[in-house]
Amino acid sequence: MPQVIATSVYRFDELPEAAKSEARSWYREGGFDYAWYDAVYEDFQHIAEILGIHLKTRTTRLVGGRTRENPCIWFSGFWSQSDGAAWEGVYSYRKSAAAELRAYAPKDKTLHRIAESLQAAQRQNFYQLRAEVTHRGNYYHAFTMAVSASRDSAAAVKIVGDAESIVTDVLRDLANWLYRQLKQEYDYLTSDEAVNETLIANGFTFTDEGRRFG
Repeated sequence: MPQVIATSVYRFDELPEAAKSEARSWYREGGFDYAWYDAVYEDFQHIAEILGIHLKTRTTRLVGGRTRENPCIWFSGFWSQSDGAAWEGVYSYRKSAAAELRAYAPKDKTLHRIAESLQAAQRQNFYQLRAEVTHRGNYYHAFTMAVSASRDSAAAVKIVGDAESIVTDVLRDLANWLYRQLKQEYDYLTSDEAVNETLIANGFTFTDEGRRFG
């Protein structure tokens, strides 16, 4: 004959501390099956637009046969020295980019430096610099980005000074900045405080040992 076995379950805030630690581990290991980085990506896309970067896109197939264009942004992390972020796009001069970026992110000195360095390189080359950024290889970090710079001019004009290396370094710095923002967001979302709030808000239940039930 079938038997009915009763199991006592608890909400997260009802668990003892040791069981809470087990419950947090369950969430950290399997709770990130969603696009938690979307807000960081959106912020990066807006910053890229301000700087004069047109991000390339790739087609993603959705359920039901529909498709969506996603920006060419990638990252891996956050535990290996080879982890990082990379992107693909085309950079060209955009008037007032440095001023707009200061207004958008007034406290971010790294972004200010990036905008000002690009502006200086453009000024040196009569605002004709253009750079195409492509990703290469199977890893994602700043040095997997190949940067090809040229002057957008009717005449075959060479790039003045060290502007090409400056633009290359700065666009890679932007990828490093993105990676730091992603890590900061991930660290916050996996912190004890944030995980506690998520487990309580979603009403998850656990055994007295902190194992997920249901």
